[in-house]
Amino acid sequence: MISSPAKAWEEISLEEDKRMGLGAFVYPMIGLCGLSVFAGVFIYNIGNDDLTSNQLFQLAMTKCCAVFVAFFAGYFLAAKAISKMATSIFHFDCDMRQAEQLVGYSMVVPFVLKIMVGVVPAFFILKLIFQFYIIYVVWEGAKILLKMDENKSTGFTVLASLIILFCPFIIEFIFNKLTYLLN
Repeated sequence: MISSPAKAWEEISLEEDKRMGLGAFVYPMIGLCGLSVFAGVFIYNIGNDDLTSNQLFQLAMTKCCAVFVAFFAGYFLAAKAISKMATSIFHFDCDMRQAEQLVGYSMVVPFVLKIMVGVVPAFFILKLIFQFYIIYVVWEGAKILLKMDENKSTGFTVLASLIILFCPFIIEFIFNKLTYLLN
């Protein structure tokens, strides 16, 4: 998907079961994101004398859960928002299964970037730059998967990309703030 989005979307459009990507792609990637953040917390705090082993484990689990909840809920929230947006704003019929498929595979960019930043936080600058590659991935998906015409696909692509990027971010932000407040 990252190296050749057009070819990947062609293959995805041939899938008969539109929800196959959930179990085969989205859920494992969410797990890998959580695992990389969990490992990253241990890697970068192992020599921290201020944290006991229990506190370090709690911090790692909290950050891992934040990422898991953010991507899991963000996926479904983005799919619902994109389905509604396509219908109401762009007057294009996009059912929930198509939206889930578009969002699930388009989230490959945030997934890969979260895995990289989870293990090596210094890649945060790269994450800020490369996250906008999602615009190209969604544009190809709208064109091939949804068969959207050119005049509607540009606006749809920009809004859908922003939704896909910001839904998990907002949920993770809220989760972290609530965790801090409840502790």
